[in-house]
Amino acid sequence: MNTQDPAAARSTGSFHVPDFCAGNTTLAVVLIVELVALILTTARQPFHQNFWVDLASTSLFMLWQGLIIAAVLCRARPYLQKLPANRAYALTLSLMLVAALLVAEVVYQVGNGFGVGMLLTDVFPERHGQFLLRTFAITFIVSSLALRYFHVSAEWRNSVELEAQARIRALQARIRPHFLFNSMNTIASLTRTDPERAEEAVEDLADLFRANLKEARSWIPLKEELEIARIYQRIEQLRLGERLKVKWDIADLPMRALVPSLLVQPLLENAVYHGIERLPEGGSIVITGSTDGTHIELSVSNPTPPDDAILKHSGHGIALDNIRQRLQLAWPGQSRVEVQNDAGLYRVVLRFPHQEREP
Repeated sequence: MNTQDPAAARSTGSFHVPDFCAGNTTLAVVLIVELVALILTTARQPFHQNFWVDLASTSLFMLWQGLIIAAVLCRARPYLQKLPANRAYALTLSLMLVAALLVAEVVYQVGNGFGVGMLLTDVFPERHGQFLLRTFAITFIVSSLALRYFHVSAEWRNSVELEAQARIRALQARIRPHFLFNSMNTIASLTRTDPERAEEAVEDLADLFRANLKEARSWIPLKEELEIARIYQRIEQLRLGERLKVKWDIADLPMRALVPSLLVQPLLENAVYHGIERLPEGGSIVITGSTDGTHIELSVSNPTPPDDAILKHSGHGIALDNIRQRLQLAWPGQSRVEVQNDAGLYRVVLRFPHQEREP
């Protein structure tokens, strides 16, 4: 995984060397080669009786060139990435030209040695220098355009990623003041009635923010995310006492999986403020989790008041929209947030990929 900061890369004007070891890049090379072969064959002479033979031989020749160039750059990429932008680009293009000319020389000698050049004069012209010069010119033009395409595509992907990270941080920043306000209200209510418990709540709050704000991370292990929620539970337990019960059924969850921070705690907070707190007798919040190996499913359910007041409170919708957006930014098209409200039970289900390495 490339650990270079995209922002730092752009600030130094670095040249992005495509990863020719990757399958999608190799596929792009094959498609570019076949397109160029089709254009060259059609330009030499429109459809005629030898068109398909000409196209097949041109495609085979250029495919060998493209794959060998990809193999050379695959091996050279670790070294090329360390060079300044201009040198990296010049050396990459030079390697592509040298590899293409070597393939052309071998193909020319073998083709003419077996008499193939006499049959396919469009591909193997009689003049040796003309064949190499034509190969050089075509390779230079196509390689320059291809490198530009790969570089622009990489810059675009980096821009999208940085924008997504900025949006995630902005969405998280909207959660923290809201949570801090509610937590401080809880502590303030305890300072007069139970100073010792208020002190414990302050310590829990400090631990919570220390874990949450440490290194301003966007991704944290699932174990740490659940611990943040448990600390919040302890703070609210001091205020609500026996009215608040929380059942955790998360033994099957992969604790090393990485998740965007502040997923569970806002759901637990909503369950308390829009469910348990509005019920005179309180109730039980159930937090469950499971995985099928590729995806993780987390759910938070709580009883609701008879008048469905939970649906009328805007704060609940803001938190859900916030979580939905952050999951979508983290895993576009691979995550979902489901809301179920049946017979006095409100349940939110999060489903997202199981991932143990930061993207």
